Amino acid sequence: MRKIILEFPKQFGVGLKAAKNIGTKGSFDKVLVCGMGGSALPADILNMWLEDQKMNLSLHIHRDYGLPYWADKKDLAVCISYSGNTEETLSAFEEARKKNLKILAIASGGKLAQLCRSHNIPIAIIPAGLQPRMALGFQFAALMKILANSGLIQSDLKDISDLENLLKPKTLENQGKKIAKNLKNKIPIVYASRKFQYLARIWKIKFNENSKTPAFYNYFPELNHNELVGFENNGSPTSIIILRDANDLPRIKKRMGLTASIMKERDINVNIDIIEILGKNTINKIFSSILLADWASYYLALGYKVDPTPVKLNDEFKKRLLK
Repeated sequence: MRKIILEFPKQFGVGLKAAKNIGTKGSFDKVLVCGMGGSALPADILNMWLEDQKMNLSLHIHRDYGLPYWADKKDLAVCISYSGNTEETLSAFEEARKKNLKILAIASGGKLAQLCRSHNIPIAIIPAGLQPRMALGFQFAALMKILANSGLIQSDLKDISDLENLLKPKTLENQGKKIAKNLKNKIPIVYASRKFQYLARIWKIKFNENSKTPAFYNYFPELNHNELVGFENNGSPTSIIILRDANDLPRIKKRMGLTASIMKERDINVNIDIIEILGKNTINKIFSSILLADWASYYLALGYKVDPTPVKLNDEFKKRLLK
């Protein structure tokens, strides 16, 4: 796991190359990204990027079987399954074929790759051998290249290719280790502004899958209208992480500080870390923060004396599901 984190920046160039010739022509009402778990996260990151760029692309993320009832042949379906064998994504793929949607795909192999080859559907093949959550660079870069090739986003993708040199995983390791110390034997709860709600969600997932611990997330300002009240009588050992960006609205920054103060007043045992989201641009900020989450969840796993890589409960669940 540590080697994967340190080598993560190399994934972007590989992902761009994998999708070099993958795309489609046409005018589409919506882009529907179908994926589960770590394979859906690239679309979450794309959502944050689209908002930052103020780009007019109607993007919908489908984490389920089949397709939404409204999906039709005016939409483009992008099916992402790192393993190529995710049953919900395969179901979405087959439904998209029945409804005559244009389809593009990303996978490392598996049944999805076989189906794409059988039906002459363009697919970007990315390297196998990782857990999906640790292959975000491959998947996100390939997704961006596919959309650029299809004329759906206006970008030369330089911000993506630059990440290989901009991201410095080693420089974040000690900070991640310190964050992990405050989290042991507590439930991590990650907050961010609405713009970065998906980033908070990725942090939560890293704690779930790497550290094998429950974790939760929410975003400002919505959490001040409900979740904050839950700390009035809080008896659970929790540790709050607030992800703050310099460009967050002033009122959001005030909410973050005030929320931290009120929580401290109510529960002197709650730990609160306000962590700045740092980077040259939005995409750099997102992936630097994800690397920090990797380190924090990695060292929390070591604190619990568990291997951060395998997901045994997920594997057990899938086996029983097949019975």
